[in-house]
Amino acid sequence: MNGPSTAGWENFFVAEVGAAAALTGLLFVAVSINLARILAIEHLPSRAGETLVVLAGALAVATFGLVPDQGHIAFGCEVGVTGLLVWAATVRTQWKSYRYVDARPWLAWRVVGTQVASLPFVVGGILLVEGSRSALFWVVAGVLASFASGMQNAWVLLVEILR
Repeated sequence: MNGPSTAGWENFFVAEVGAAAALTGLLFVAVSINLARILAIEHLPSRAGETLVVLAGALAVATFGLVPDQGHIAFGCEVGVTGLLVWAATVRTQWKSYRYVDARPWLAWRVVGTQVASLPFVVGGILLVEGSRSALFWVVAGVLASFASGMQNAWVLLVEILR
């Protein structure tokens, strides 16, 4: 049985590569503008790193979607492994952040944001390997959730940090 194809999805993946790159640039601007303040608050450097990982995950998945003549099993493995790596990296930073009392009020939002960003990639990867036609819609959900999580964290690092 032929699995799902990325044919017809090229425009989506090209747009998402560009958007992921732009949001990653926004993150670097936010960090550079508020670097001294970010470094002064113990848990914020890891939050900036976590945001970079989430956006890089979306960038990687969209880039994998542009590889020509790639089978659905290879693409599924790439998407699923990317989701697992993003999930593991973000859980690790959030676990470490829990020890900081001032990080706890924001931690729930961070956890939800990164889980919703990474887990659709894992599901989409599994479904791609299995040949499901709905797999690419899980990839779309993961990319959009990655952008939402990245924008929320960039906002915190750019604006909320000054309050």
